[in-house]
Amino acid sequence: MTCCAPADARLEFEPPSPIAPEEILLSSRDLGDGMRQTDLSVPGVHCGACIAAVEKALRGLDGVADARVNLSTRRVAVRWKADGSKVPDMIGALARIGYPAHLHSFKADESDPQLSRLLKALALAGFCAMNIMLLSVSVWFGADAGTRQAFHIISAILALPAVVYSGGIFYASAWSALRHGRTNMDVPISIGVTLAFGLSLYDTMLGSEHAYFDAATTLLFFLLIGRTLDHVMRERARSAVSGLARLAPAGATIVDADGTRRYVPLASVEPGALVFVAPGERIAVDGIVETGRSDLDRSLVSGESAPAPTYPGGEVQAGLLNLTGPLTIRATSRAENSFLAQMVRLMEAAEGGRARYRRLADRAAALYSPVVHSLAALAFAGWFVATGDVHLSITIAISVLIITCPCALGLAVPIVQVMAARRLFERGIMVRDGSGLERLAEIDAVLFDKTGVLTLGQPRLTNADSIPRSALSIAAALAAGSRHPAARAIAAAAGRAPLVMLEDIREEPGVGLEGRAGSDIYRLGRPEWALREKADDGSEEGTIVVLSKNGARLATFEIEDCMRPGAAEAVRQLAGRGLPVEIVSGDRAPAVARLADELGIEHWQASLLPSGKLARIRELGEQDRRVLMVGDGLNDAPALAAAHVSMAPATAADIGRNAADFVFLHEHLSAVSTAFDIARKAGRLIRENFALAIVYNALAVPIAVAGWVTPLIAAIAMSLSSVLVVANAMRLRLPAAPRPRALAGRPARGRPAAVAAR
Repeated sequence: MTCCAPADARLEFEPPSPIAPEEILLSSRDLGDGMRQTDLSVPGVHCGACIAAVEKALRGLDGVADARVNLSTRRVAVRWKADGSKVPDMIGALARIGYPAHLHSFKADESDPQLSRLLKALALAGFCAMNIMLLSVSVWFGADAGTRQAFHIISAILALPAVVYSGGIFYASAWSALRHGRTNMDVPISIGVTLAFGLSLYDTMLGSEHAYFDAATTLLFFLLIGRTLDHVMRERARSAVSGLARLAPAGATIVDADGTRRYVPLASVEPGALVFVAPGERIAVDGIVETGRSDLDRSLVSGESAPAPTYPGGEVQAGLLNLTGPLTIRATSRAENSFLAQMVRLMEAAEGGRARYRRLADRAAALYSPVVHSLAALAFAGWFVATGDVHLSITIAISVLIITCPCALGLAVPIVQVMAARRLFERGIMVRDGSGLERLAEIDAVLFDKTGVLTLGQPRLTNADSIPRSALSIAAALAAGSRHPAARAIAAAAGRAPLVMLEDIREEPGVGLEGRAGSDIYRLGRPEWALREKADDGSEEGTIVVLSKNGARLATFEIEDCMRPGAAEAVRQLAGRGLPVEIVSGDRAPAVARLADELGIEHWQASLLPSGKLARIRELGEQDRRVLMVGDGLNDAPALAAAHVSMAPATAADIGRNAADFVFLHEHLSAVSTAFDIARKAGRLIRENFALAIVYNALAVPIAVAGWVTPLIAAIAMSLSSVLVVANAMRLRLPAAPRPRALAGRPARGRPAAVAAR
């Protein structure tokens, strides 16, 4: 929020041991043409000024072609020219400018020492400020000299831990900036707090009537509120890439020429190697199926929840989940060049672009430090020349530093984000990235994925009424033990109908189920497998499942996905707000066209890979369009990260949820327009808060420079400006938006009942 230089690295991670050039070389990725890429983690990066400093330092190294910082993940990708064993001193270059770094790893780390440090500092500052303020009330109302002195001493004892421990966050950042020849907003804050505490301690020792311990601790308390909120918002955007990378297994089972199997690290799998993949395992590298038949969860590629069959000769990609049968595949690429690795790089590039989004608070705060320093110095010099009183001049300079503290400016954005997040939560919408509220208010186009977004991704039997009861009972008996979505849909449609007794039921991966009743063989599955004759069932129009007896057709089951409640209403609402809507789907063209026609969506694209969705977003971006992407699958993750802002349902894959800025918990798609309306109002309130902060400073600065306020009054005025900003943000709660009709009177699935009842 307010940092323009690195915070003390000790608050975020322990400095690693020195890294040898050979280790950096081994960990780098070959880009071809002698270029390599090294990924570094730089925990001290907090703002645009940090990005500029880091990139400038790295680009100045011999051999470095480019460096790009991702603010969300605090990661920097360095592209450098490999020249024998010579490796640019990237770690050292960053350490010299005050940004300790280490090699990036996708290893999950659930701990957040910086947040823990902030919360402890906030709690301590709040406790001390409240108790000191209670003691100050007695002083304000005319306590006798002895009582006043005792209260000042107690206040000094209470203020000391807050100033030392809670203020340490600002001191570390300020000292790091000054030590490397820069300044930031924490410098005047540190000066103001230190001078207020030191002068108050001096006055207490002299038995003076006034001391300003309350001013120092109150100032720290409000500043830490803003910094903690900002830290929480930023941390929520950092888990998508690491989650996607965790889909890659640590190794693979190689089949040698003599048929023996051995487990090797993933990096050791070379093109041409035979890899065994058991049911329930993820495929380690891209390849071609040599032997085996199975169903694959291909949602990473197509976004479709229905398993897809694979046969010998079929292509498979790294990251796909093998569901039903063992496979042996022949690797066609190394892990670093696999489909999954490309997905990770696509998302990293997309997040890197989004990370350069500048909030209004960051831009406005950049002017704060030099202006405040100048005003305080001029106030001190002017009053000292006019009066010759050092104590008075210091007191007025402290008042200027405190009254112009950016507390209202710092709270202008996060307090509205918190109120908007609460309002959205009451509507069943979770906010993952606070800055997404600002970006959502700016959108002028909406892209929807099909399966799992416009539809529920829950297949159902559409022609149950036309199927003979006896055939439905046989099909349900076959489907009862299967986990295939189509089989579950048939079993659900049969309800409690009596099942036919079948023997030797088995599932043929990728094609269907087979069972026996006496000498009769029943099959439920793909038409080309279940029937003796070749038949065209129009499978391109939907999912067709056939029940056969000894190869003769008994019944045909038509399986379709359910449209999400409120989909048509949501499309109409968005169009009414002037937002054009498109569908970008990995599903087949006939299914997408049919849904687009039902919803009245003119523009749609089908059979898209993740790169195709990403290309469409970039194409709209080149037309200066700000896109909202609503998706749910693993294959949507790069598009969700690349869009100006993104949203996913709670039923989405983990990676889709992690990549999205918003997650809605109920089935009703009105969440999209609801979030858009709240975001627009939040944006308006943020601008109003900035106006209030500017007006406050325009009035407060002349008064402080004129010497009409003490440090305590300055702290109170600063606090009142913060209260005014918070009160304005509270207006976001009024009036309440109407509840979607589909949700009224009952808790939506996946939504807390207490929330749904509000």
